[in-house]
Parts: sequence; structure tokens; C-alpha cells
Amino acid sequence: MPADPVPRPAPPAGAGAPPAPVLVLGAGPVGQTAALLLARWGLPVTVVDARPEREAVGSKAIVQQRDVLDVWSDLGAHAVAEEGLTWDTARTFYRGQELFSVGRRDRGASPLPPFVNLSQSRTERILDERMAAAGLEVRWNHEVTAVDQDADGVRVRCATPTGTVELHGSYAVACLGPHGRVAREAVGADFGGASFDDRFLICDIRADLPGWERERRFHFDPEWNPGRQILIHPCPDSVYRIDWQVPPDFDLDREEAEGGLDRRIRRIIGERSYELVWHSVYRFHTRVADPMGAGQVLLAGDCAHLVAPFGARGLNSGVHDAENAAWKLAFALNGWAGPGLVDSYSAERLAAARDNADITGATMRFLVPRTDAERTHRLGVLERARSDPGAAAQVDSGRLFEAFCYTESALTTPCAQRPYPGRPPRGEAPVPCPGVLVPDVPLHLADRPDITRLRPLAREGLTVVAHGARGAETARAAARRATDAPVTALALQDADPDGALAAALDARPGDVWLLRPDAHIAAVLDEDDPAAVTAAAGTCLGGAPAAGRIPRPGKEHDGGVLPTRR
Repeated sequence: MPADPVPRPAPPAGAGAPPAPVLVLGAGPVGQTAALLLARWGLPVTVVDARPEREAVGSKAIVQQRDVLDVWSDLGAHAVAEEGLTWDTARTFYRGQELFSVGRRDRGASPLPPFVNLSQSRTERILDERMAAAGLEVRWNHEVTAVDQDADGVRVRCATPTGTVELHGSYAVACLGPHGRVAREAVGADFGGASFDDRFLICDIRADLPGWERERRFHFDPEWNPGRQILIHPCPDSVYRIDWQVPPDFDLDREEAEGGLDRRIRRIIGERSYELVWHSVYRFHTRVADPMGAGQVLLAGDCAHLVAPFGARGLNSGVHDAENAAWKLAFALNGWAGPGLVDSYSAERLAAARDNADITGATMRFLVPRTDAERTHRLGVLERARSDPGAAAQVDSGRLFEAFCYTESALTTPCAQRPYPGRPPRGEAPVPCPGVLVPDVPLHLADRPDITRLRPLAREGLTVVAHGARGAETARAAARRATDAPVTALALQDADPDGALAAALDARPGDVWLLRPDAHIAAVLDEDDPAAVTAAAGTCLGGAPAAGRIPRPGKEHDGGVLPTRR
């Protein structure tokens, strides 16, 4: 932690005075998402990146989960879900025998698939199109060399081909990747963790593999890679990504020169013809920055956390970093929230990063046991799992990404009648309760035909959901006493005629559900207790609201301006 408190930026000069831009450092998918979300809240944004231009890199970060697709689709980037290859089943094998398969349950009725596979390169270009539509540009060839903050905001120095450039902003969201040491130093963050000695060979091949097109396949100790693992992912255009666990001394150049790479591939696909599209070798790391932010600098994505890819928790978690940061910065800069809201970014996302590190760390210990006891445990579990479903539940081939539940956050108001029951079984969605991401369901709003689902509505500000119109309006008035932020009231009897939302929430008469702008449930309260709603809204926003506010513009969409309901 920094030795002294980091100064905060001065409040806006007056109603309507634009704040200094938020500086987004890094234009990968996490930085792009942060920039788009901040711009949608009406904030000026400056984006910089050290690279001279976009670059194509194989099947890096290919797996996009439904809740992340939901964020991007709400930003107009529907093409990620549309172009990505949809898969819905994860199969796990041991020595050629299938042990179990896992699907993905959705407590709501999202139109989006559980997962798609699409290369990061293509995802970036889709998000670039959305940035261009929003009037956002990337300043390429801007390598961040220093990040400083004081009472006037953030100052970032960049090395460019023509000399040093200094940028001034209200806040900075650092999405600089694992080498973003300069940003971590600015917040006094430790980046401790561990690295794994074993390496993983990754090959993208184009081939016709019938029956594998919609499945993730994980093999323990297959005949193709005895004593180690293989993971196979389908991608668009008949491309398959194959990951082999290989020894620490694996030499890719020698393997390729001696024909070993071709033999590896053919042991899996047989004599089918194939095209080698891309290949590389990686070591995996588990590292978490602590803190993930201080003062006016927030760390996001790989700049803040590195985890092994088994479970697809890197990029997906980074997108949720961006969403968490964006709404909190927007509320702070608009004067809608108390001073603790931006500080809560580090607490909430650090908890998420540690959770991901714990999950992927356990996976890596199962995949790459380091002690005799760990090796004996793994072998025993795998052997028993051939005939015992209980043992199969202990096989760890990577728990797939799910949104983090902020059940322990200072912004969440617990509900004794709806306690968090703990992490659900793999493939299951958590039971809705305070801290959990709300299920997405269709809505029918007579005065908002442009809104057809719950989560896009929730992202406009605070949302209160009650059974009837009276309870909804009472709760809205109570929430408005805590903030000048946009507050929408939703009456189930009007907006949920089919009962889909009531069923998804297991809503009970008298309930008031308070939703945050990232669609997480902040509280479940009693409609007859408006004071509790006011208190919960204040808690959700980090304390008492700041004085004054800057009016928020409407949200730009393809066809025009989406009005904000106040």
C-alpha cells in the first residue's frame, strides 16, 4: 500500500463543467471495453497504446462467456457473439474414457450462448468499430513511461516516435497487460504470485473433425500425450486450438524441424488433411496486484491479474474489471456517489481476482502436481472417477468462468431471508441474492419499446424492482433520496406479464430488489420500509452522495439517442 493517502481529484468546477478526460492506458479488449463504457456515460476519454497498430495473434484469449458477451452486445458489439463459434458442452476424459460433461444453466432467459470462441484479434477489431462509431480514437505509438497523481488528477508521460507527450486526466484505468509495472508502481501494488515450470504447446489447425464442432474436450493422460494433458477447443472456420502440456525443456524449433509437431497432431486427428495456422509455447503464471487501485489510478485486466487459462478467467474477468470501474468513475465524476465508491473498485475486483487465482491455482495443482501427495491424490481421483460420479466431481479440468458474486462487498446489503448459499456446482448459476449478477430476462415496457431485457435497463443507473406500481414508485422515491443518479422503477405486474422475471428471482410479495449499474443485486428489501431502501442505495454508492451533479447525456446508439429515464 502507498505510504501516504493518495490525493483525490478536485470536484467539478460547477454544474455542467466537463471533467478532465479519463485516461485509458492500453487498447486491448479490456481497455476498449472501459473506453466504450465510460463514453456511454458521457465522459471524455483518451486511449493510448504502445503498439504502432493492431496485430493478429492466433487463438489468444478465444473463450468469451455469456455475461461478457452481454456487456459487449449492450455496447453494440453483437458481432462477437454472432461470429464466434458457439459451444455449450465441456467434456472431460481420462485415458480415452469420458468421465463427465458439463453444460451451462441460465436462471434467466438470455438470448446469448453460454460461450463462444473467437480470436482476440477479431474481437479487438469488432470493438474498434464500436469505438469509431462512438468517436473514440486510439493514440498508437504512445508507450506509457510514467504515471503520477496529485490533487489535480493524473499525469501520464508517453514516449512517442516524435518525443515525450504528457497527458492529464481525472482518472486513469491502466490496461497495460502483464508488463504494466509503471502503473502498478503508481498505486504501490505488489504483483506477487507463482509461475509454473511445465509449458504448454498451442497449435491452431484447420481441419474437418466431425462431432467436435461444439464441444470443449479435455483429456487427462491420453495415449496422444501420456502422463500429461491435452485441451481441444473449436474455433470459427473449422479451426481447432490444441493445447499440449509439455516438459519444461520442450524445444518447439527442434520439435518442428524433426517432424515431431506433425506426429503430435496426427496422433489426435489421424490421417486427415490439416493446415497449421499458428503455434506457440507458453508458461503460465498466477499473480494478483494488491491493491488494484489507489487514488485516481485503477488497474484492470492482465495489468492487475494473471491466471492460467483453464477456465477462461483472464479476459472475461478483465471485462468485468472494466465495467466495475466505468460505472463507479461515472458516478463519482457526475457527483452522484460518495467518496468511497471509487475506492471500492480495488476491494471488489481484488476479491474477484483472488477468487480466480484460487480456482485456477487448484486446477493447476491438479493438472501439474508438484508433490508425491498431490500426484497420488490426482491418480486416485481419476481412477475412481471411471465408475464413481462422486469422484468425478473432484476431477479438476478447469472451472469455467462465471461472474464474481459481491456478497462480501461493503456496497452490498445482506438479506437474512436470502443468504448466499455458496459457490454453486460447476455449470450451475448462483441463486439470486444480494451480491449476485441478476439473471437476464425479457421485459415489456409500454413507455420504453427500445428496452426489451432487464440488464440493459439496469445499466442506465440504479434500478428498483417491486411487485406493484405503488411499491416500485415508493422504492424509487426512497432511492432518489440517496442520490441524484438515474433511478428506474420497475413494477413486475406491468413489465413482467409472463412472470419470467418473478420466476428467475423467486420474487415474493413485498420484495424490493435494488440493482447496481453493473446489474449486480445490491439489496433485497421490504417495500414497506422506504428508509431501508434509502440506506441501501446510499450503501450501494459508497456512502453519502457528493454535492452537485453534472447532467448525464443520453446514450448514443446506432440510430440516435436513447433517452435516460429519471
